[in-house]
Amino acid sequence: MKDRKAVLRFGSRSAVRLADLALLVRAPAALSVPGDVIAGGAAVGRPPDARTLGIIGSSVCLYWAGMALNDYADATVDAVERPERPVPSGRVPRRAALAVAGGLTAAGLGLAAAAGGRRSLRGALPLAGLVWAYDLKLKTTPAGAVAMAGARTLDVLAGALVPGPGAVPAAEALRRGAVPAALVGIHTGTLMALSRHEISGAPPNVPAATLAVSTAMALATALPPRARSTNAKARAGLAAAGALAYLATYGTAQVRAVQEPSGENVRRAVGAGVLALMPLQAALTARGGAPALAAALGVVHPLARRLARRMSPT
Repeated sequence: MKDRKAVLRFGSRSAVRLADLALLVRAPAALSVPGDVIAGGAAVGRPPDARTLGIIGSSVCLYWAGMALNDYADATVDAVERPERPVPSGRVPRRAALAVAGGLTAAGLGLAAAAGGRRSLRGALPLAGLVWAYDLKLKTTPAGAVAMAGARTLDVLAGALVPGPGAVPAAEALRRGAVPAALVGIHTGTLMALSRHEISGAPPNVPAATLAVSTAMALATALPPRARSTNAKARAGLAAAGALAYLATYGTAQVRAVQEPSGENVRRAVGAGVLALMPLQAALTARGGAPALAAALGVVHPLARRLARRMSPT
């Protein structure tokens, strides 16, 4: 019988199942992306609208592009270390992975321009540049972690820079969005430090150091906001709840990696860290003055964890 599962064709000969494309781009991991934009918007007091959705779509496309490009660039290494991935297993041709990366990058830049004009495109272009530079050149260098942390930082700032009603001047948006952007960037730096040891395991001091950083971040995020408002209690409560959920997932996984720093435990910590971005983003969104949006992000986290059991986010 013919395979009735949905396929996409690349060229005249190759056909790729949509399920394998979803594995290629780590589809569920994209649930960690909207919170970047939402936290950035909350920091400048801008309510989400259609433009915000466009910027979220742009960020998701660029995130997926990076995942596809990662597997294109790592095809030789993955053939030895992760042969089950779509490219080394032959389910997705390497050229198809590159085509997917290019198409998603173009879509991401197009969505940014359509949603936010030149102001948003100026933020999306360096983000796309960092994604491609990381995957093709910087990944194995000391600059790799900086590039990836910078990409997530720019993603938060993209939310702060969304134009339209309620928008503030670009310089002010960057100033207000600096703290949540920096915290998300630091978190990403801990993930990068761990991800270098996903195969062979890590020295115990590596997960111990990342655990210390993420614990300090959680404590700082849980502190009550200084600004008084009518929803101050809700903001403080949700910020604390988000910080606690962040530590309960990412922190617990890092503790296991400290106790037994095997490749398997490090991979689990990295996967937990990707998903832990959501409660961190929820906490930052609550601190920014949008408790309803923070609660919505908190609801998405359990869904993402369930999907991650079926498809690895790393």
